[in-house]
Amino acid sequence: MTSITFIRPDDLHVHVRDGALMQSVLPYTARQFGRAIIMPNLRPPVTTTEKAQAYRDAILAARPKGSNFQPLMTCYLTDDISLNEVASGMVDGVFAAAKLYPANATTNSDSGVTDIEKLTPLFALLERQGKPLLIHGEVTDSTVDVFDRESVFIDRVLEPLLSRFPELRVVFEHITTQEAVDFVRSHAKSGRLGATITAHHMLINRNAMFQGGLRPHHYCLPVAKRERHRQALVQAATSGEPAFFLGTDSAPHPISAKESACGCAGIYTAPLALELYAEVFEEAGALDKLENFASRNGAAFYRMPENKDVVTLEQEMWTVPEQIDGVAPFRAGQTMRWRFKE
Repeated sequence: MTSITFIRPDDLHVHVRDGALMQSVLPYTARQFGRAIIMPNLRPPVTTTEKAQAYRDAILAARPKGSNFQPLMTCYLTDDISLNEVASGMVDGVFAAAKLYPANATTNSDSGVTDIEKLTPLFALLERQGKPLLIHGEVTDSTVDVFDRESVFIDRVLEPLLSRFPELRVVFEHITTQEAVDFVRSHAKSGRLGATITAHHMLINRNAMFQGGLRPHHYCLPVAKRERHRQALVQAATSGEPAFFLGTDSAPHPISAKESACGCAGIYTAPLALELYAEVFEEAGALDKLENFASRNGAAFYRMPENKDVVTLEQEMWTVPEQIDGVAPFRAGQTMRWRFKE
């Protein structure tokens, strides 16, 4: 197969930042995807409808000329988040979902949730309204090994939460382990638990951070795991099962912020997102399943219509730039065999 055409996909987990950096990175997401779930971990975070509307307006203004890309905004949950603010934002269509970051789990999550019990009324509200709760699924207990934080989160937090709120719809974000795959599958019949899978977690394992030295551009949160977990993610994504769908978690940082004494977590995949996913699916012999994963499953979970136009990828050798406006993309300087066609 030398080309593939399929329904335009959605990126259901992406960071487009703000300010000058957003002006640089947003066009790459807008050219490939019809819609995107926008992460709210700015500084300060997006905790009100006013902030979400302003952020949405800025994103729309940064779209390339003629683009129909639509940002879907999310509310950053804190211990003292206003229930009325979230409720009105949901009813008015400002918030597509609510995002839960455990405090200090990842970039700009220091304002996140310290005690999940404080959000009990919020979970009940989301359950009544049928709106998704998006969860960065890691515990931040310093006694838990960084490679075990996702699996421990399932046992300590996620399973009890789903049991207490039997109608709550949850997206387990950027899953990285066999345990997460198994847990999502165990709830498949309910249709209320979905999971996003990134391209980079299907392309690298934890060795990539240490090959020939410390590789800061392969550092992300959750961190890449063992090879068996990478293989489990590939199998889940290429299975065609509706609970698994595309979320790039593209997270750009300036090169100076990645290559520092305390480097930032995040991998920038937006400029070649669909090319990376196509590579994964081709290697798995499952290109025929890419449309479901990228364009159908997530739209169905979010109860949105599928996009009406299509995109095309062709086999064409090209070299990924070493840097784009001061940010190093994933696979910088390497050759790709799939290319997105305008």
